[in-house]
Amino acid sequence: MPRELGAPWHAFLADLDALVTHAVHLHCCGGFVVTTQHGLARTTADLDVVSILPAREQPALSRFGGRGSALHRKHRVYLDIVSVATSPDDYESRLEEIQPGGFAHLRVWALEPHDLVLTKLTRNSDRDRADVEYLATAVPLEPVRLRERYRRELRPYVGVPEREDLTLDLWIEIIEEAQARKH
Repeated sequence: MPRELGAPWHAFLADLDALVTHAVHLHCCGGFVVTTQHGLARTTADLDVVSILPAREQPALSRFGGRGSALHRKHRVYLDIVSVATSPDDYESRLEEIQPGGFAHLRVWALEPHDLVLTKLTRNSDRDRADVEYLATAVPLEPVRLRERYRRELRPYVGVPEREDLTLDLWIEIIEEAQARKH
């Protein structure tokens, strides 16, 4: 169950909401979701968004809340439209709303944890692996579900599937080791 947003995110999104005149949906991922919705104690200054609906609102939202905007200067956080992450094919059906009814126009959604992990797969940075290790026990992640979703909804769309297969195998090892340590 998603958690309520704290500072500075609620104030930032409330100010962004005041600049929007109709319904806009933000599909969020990255460190923003890991920290605000799953409780990882690390800082992040960007709210990663994989999709804005309607899409025609993306330029305005970037202008209002993107890096260097007045809202960024005020709140020290910003909206970052992610263009390099590949999302699982059917992620929209599993989105979890963050703070339902909390804003007049914005509807803010978090990717389901397995989908969130899969959006990080192609980058595979140290921070991504740390997030996977944390989510392994915080959620907890299910390796079988992760592998099935990867094969069905992501693998057909990645550039080098064999490389991502190896990364997924490594991540499943990380998950299983983290879960074994916890028990």
